[in-house]
Amino acid sequence: MKTGAIVKVKLAAMNYLEFAVWGAYLTSLGTFLWNKGMESNIGIFYAIQGIVSLFMPAVIGIIADKYIQAQRMLSICHFIAGAFMIGAGFYAATSGDDIQFGPLFVLYSISVGFYMPTIGLANSIAYTTLNKYNLDTIKHFPPIRVFGTVGFICAMLFVNFTGFQNTYNQLFTSGVLSIILAFYALTLTKCPINKSAGKKSFVQTLGLDAFKLFKDKQMALFFIFSMFLGVSLQITNGFANPFIKGFAEIQEYSSTWGANNANAIISLSQMSETLCILLIPFFLRRYGIKVVMAMSMFAWVFRFGFFGIGNPGDGVWLFVLSMIVYGIAFDFFNVSGSLYVDRKTNPSMRSSAQGLFMIMTNGLGATIGVLAAQAVIDNYVTCAATPAEKVEGWHTSWLIFAAYALVVSVLFLLVFKYKHNPNESSVSTDVIEEDLDAPDGMIK
Repeated sequence: MKTGAIVKVKLAAMNYLEFAVWGAYLTSLGTFLWNKGMESNIGIFYAIQGIVSLFMPAVIGIIADKYIQAQRMLSICHFIAGAFMIGAGFYAATSGDDIQFGPLFVLYSISVGFYMPTIGLANSIAYTTLNKYNLDTIKHFPPIRVFGTVGFICAMLFVNFTGFQNTYNQLFTSGVLSIILAFYALTLTKCPINKSAGKKSFVQTLGLDAFKLFKDKQMALFFIFSMFLGVSLQITNGFANPFIKGFAEIQEYSSTWGANNANAIISLSQMSETLCILLIPFFLRRYGIKVVMAMSMFAWVFRFGFFGIGNPGDGVWLFVLSMIVYGIAFDFFNVSGSLYVDRKTNPSMRSSAQGLFMIMTNGLGATIGVLAAQAVIDNYVTCAATPAEKVEGWHTSWLIFAAYALVVSVLFLLVFKYKHNPNESSVSTDVIEEDLDAPDGMIK
């Protein structure tokens, strides 16, 4: 096998494991917590991912840039993340039905805190490796990254068909996969460190100087609506599984395949992602960023709305449609938004601008979203007396989320002004100019 092929196989394996670690629990943790009487704590368990994303990727990135090679930093982070996730599983296993929120949440949060930065580290290792072997990143990275989604799907299906989606064994699964990747990372290409990088202020080091982009009206609106849309990102990850599983308590649906294989149904969402991401270049060239992001926003309306009127019996087709539109809802927003930021900002600020995009979406937006969703579900679902009333409460909750997405979609169309030129090959040729040497550090 040629060197280039070996390199791509190794990076594909890295991506497979990277996202399998996440897929083992991300869509099923809510069901485990619900079964253990912690249904009111699901929101904070998912919100912590957004909270740590506000600072941990930046801190770990600085260490990997200046002090510890990225592949070794990936190994260290995954070893710590895996150890604490296994610790969370061990605590749950030994506590039986007397699991306390505090210890489980602390162990889980430390694990998540060290896992979230590894996504960026894995990308950095992939780019460095491809460049080292003179392989075109634009051509070769997307097929490698697809294996991450494949790993996520395989982990979801594994915990589904083993029954682990209902128990603490999903935590053990994630932890073991993380430990495996910790050792595997040591076999990857050595990444350079740069101890002699120029002096930067603390604000510049953390990438917070990108907030100066808010001085541009169009970019300010873009980031604000990114946060509004980011509110939707983690809601179904946290609550779709317990919602679908809840139907099993109703006799009419107790024996249906859908009610007993929630993760398998949800995995269709990730399959949709792998297909929809291939459509983005065409839609961006043909319609521009405004239309593409509007499609994503309206897709969230349907994502939530189909949950609001579906069931795992004769209405399971509505669940399937919800999974299909998820690819548009998630990818058309995240990928096209990232491209828009890249095209609209000066090269000297693009990394910081991408960090700001992540802060507004997966940090602030997603955190606000799951905590607000938790409040809605507490009001309509957890306080319900019977399984039938709980399902009705779920339907009401999903329709509320759909209404929110609809309002954001309409406001975006009305407020965000963008005129697309189909003759342009990129998202935009306009670049926000920025002079880092200016005394006040502001955009000129």
